[in-house]
Amino acid sequence: MPHAPVPPQRRSNAKRMRKVMTDAEVKFWNAVRAHRLGGLSFRRQVPIAGYIVDFCCASHRLIVEIDGLQHVEDIAYDNARTQRLERDGWTVLRFWNQDVLADIDNVCLHVLIVIGET
Repeated sequence: MPHAPVPPQRRSNAKRMRKVMTDAEVKFWNAVRAHRLGGLSFRRQVPIAGYIVDFCCASHRLIVEIDGLQHVEDIAYDNARTQRLERDGWTVLRFWNQDVLADIDNVCLHVLIVIGET
């Protein structure tokens, strides 16, 4: 499926966000980058469907979002975003920062289970 052109401002924002990741995002990235998780290819801060997603594995149409406490206040926005991405055929997994920081192994295991790699 071809993707829509990404506006220059959104591309610039994604590039900037790759440089200022949260501790939880860094921990997840270190666990999955360079095909470390089951040989899967993940990219970070990727523009998709008008949003910038934290991580995606395009070959499995999987998006992983690492959420901090600010997401508690804007659940409606996150739900609308998830529904839009799912309409486009993506599976969206959300993990809390604390879950990633405290138990990265189970977060990675959950990702593998969802894509059927276990």
